[in-house]
Amino acid sequence: MISAETLVAKLELGHVAVFENEPFELAPEEGRFLSTEWSRDGAKNISLRPGAQGVRGARGSDAELAQMTAMMARYAAWAERLVDRLVPRYRPGRTRGATSFRPCEIAGRVASWRQDDTRLHVDAFPSNPVRGRRILRVFTNVNPDGAAREWLLGEPFEGFAKRFFPRARSAMPGSAHLLRGLGITKSLRSDYDHFMLQLHDLAKGDEEYQRVATRERASFAAGTTWVVFTDQALHAATQGQHAFEQTFYVDVDRMGDRSWSPLAVLERLAGRPLAGGVTPPAS
Repeated sequence: MISAETLVAKLELGHVAVFENEPFELAPEEGRFLSTEWSRDGAKNISLRPGAQGVRGARGSDAELAQMTAMMARYAAWAERLVDRLVPRYRPGRTRGATSFRPCEIAGRVASWRQDDTRLHVDAFPSNPVRGRRILRVFTNVNPDGAAREWLLGEPFEGFAKRFFPRARSAMPGSAHLLRGLGITKSLRSDYDHFMLQLHDLAKGDEEYQRVATRERASFAAGTTWVVFTDQALHAATQGQHAFEQTFYVDVDRMGDRSWSPLAVLERLAGRPLAGGVTPPAS
């Protein structure tokens, strides 16, 4: 078993930690949910927000949706115990985000370029500003037919950021307050969040980059769990069906080496602090 210190360094350098002997076991009565029929209007994710009483993006009777909610809540608790055991240093600065169940096949799914997760990207959330906190995600492949989930992994974050940051535009004065006032964001979008969204969109929208960018393939067998900072690891999901995912937010000050974080990289490129900064309204 890898030590906690080694795992921290691996994760914070943007690598994927794979655990082939950490399966999430479905209860016998939950196997029926491994079908696209439960996905409302072909939504790619069925989600459960922290503290919510029911799932979103799913169809079924009240009793069936309650069973699905219980299944996903059980995965969230399981993933939380796993992360706290593997990387205990993050526990004081860790909060649980959304849980998702992904029953639909990735390959062949029609999506706009911005929503197309088969394109290399880093994660940034338009409606949920993180203000420099890390996005740590746990994935588990529960495919009943044994099919692997296929990813692409791209170049290190710092090189990626240096490539696209010069093309990123600064936030419009007052835009963070406007977005929150309109309910588009849940809180004020920091300058860090603004730039991360720019990097996400610039990479996905650059056809030449998507064609020639350095990448390697990663295959996650059924029964496998993997953990990664998806705000740092350039990634794309290209094939696979039936997986769970749990998001955690981790305070950047809990990092073993903060200098490797996307926040620190972007602050070096910008030459100023970004996590708490919000471009003020024009005077």
